[in-house]
Amino acid sequence: MTTPHGPEATPATDEATPIVDFAAIAENLGEEYDHPVSVLDRNSNVVDQKTFDSYSEDELVHFLELMVWERALHEQTIVFSRQGRLGFYAPTLGEEASNMGTITAFEPMDFLFPAYRDLPQLIQHGAITPAQGYLWSRGHVQGNAMAEGHRAWMPQIIIGAQYVEAAGAALGIQKNGEPNVALAYGGDGTTSQGDFYEALNFAGAFQSPLVGIIQNNGWAISVPRSKQTHTLTLAQKAVAAGIPSVQVDGMDILAVNAVTRAARAYAVAGNGPVLIETLTYRFGAHSSAGDDPSRYRTHDEEMPWIERDPLNRLRDLLVPRGLWSPEKESDLTEQYKKSFREALAEADKAPKQTVAEFLRNTYEVPTPGVAKQIKAFTAKEAE
Repeated sequence: MTTPHGPEATPATDEATPIVDFAAIAENLGEEYDHPVSVLDRNSNVVDQKTFDSYSEDELVHFLELMVWERALHEQTIVFSRQGRLGFYAPTLGEEASNMGTITAFEPMDFLFPAYRDLPQLIQHGAITPAQGYLWSRGHVQGNAMAEGHRAWMPQIIIGAQYVEAAGAALGIQKNGEPNVALAYGGDGTTSQGDFYEALNFAGAFQSPLVGIIQNNGWAISVPRSKQTHTLTLAQKAVAAGIPSVQVDGMDILAVNAVTRAARAYAVAGNGPVLIETLTYRFGAHSSAGDDPSRYRTHDEEMPWIERDPLNRLRDLLVPRGLWSPEKESDLTEQYKKSFREALAEADKAPKQTVAEFLRNTYEVPTPGVAKQIKAFTAKEAE
């Protein structure tokens, strides 16, 4: 039958076989990414002997020392925060394997773009000292003075914006022919932001050396991952940009480090960007601002993750081998906390930041209007 506009469309029927089975596609979407890489299982048994054997005993001990260092940093910094001696601070309790396992895979001239929960990585990257980390928390300009010979940017407060910055830096690294990468951190909430997708598309289009690390700790402040996105994994979000990606057990520092080293080697070799999703968990509050996790998640949810404590995972492997002891850990913890108390004392000695200084450090070349403000504030502050 024809109409004035051409043949009449044949109505669809329930019996008709669809040209595409979208239900089947949706059912299996992302399954190939839902297999986190691990080297140690939850009971500290080695499940990837080849990768495990690539690490020396000294390296295994060093990994646990780093996680003890970060936990001591968290515990001491929380004390300072509750005493009112710091500004904003985002706790990292539970994420030590994800943090230390990734950052130790990079080189000083790899360009680090952290989020606000990534002060431990900035310090271990050599970009800032613990004292500077405390100054950053207070909003002091000296907290953003990165060390020579180490490339890093200040922690990004805008969710996901660090990925756009890293994508640009990765392109610059590529054009300069440097044997380095740009690395960007972010949480699960980052993957819900437009900047994240734009950055992945940009890096994928130019095949630049960007290594993205999504630390999926389950919660974007009080919003669970299940309500942020319908995807089975966060790793699969790289597919649309043509970027290879992987999911890794974020409580297993050996798996995290091995995967990140492989990702860096891939990107440095000129193969393009990589995205890593680490499955981890934020044991405590989102920040020192006072949110109460018990208001938005249950004890029953928390306990299985707390039982997977990343320190226990490696500790339970090393103690029976005679490579670790409670006494060693106790001594190290106190040594580290003492160093952080000294770091805060050093931060306390920093000169008070003036408005004129703040403006001078905001603009490399002040605009005429800002130049007038600097002059006016300088004169006023000299009175």
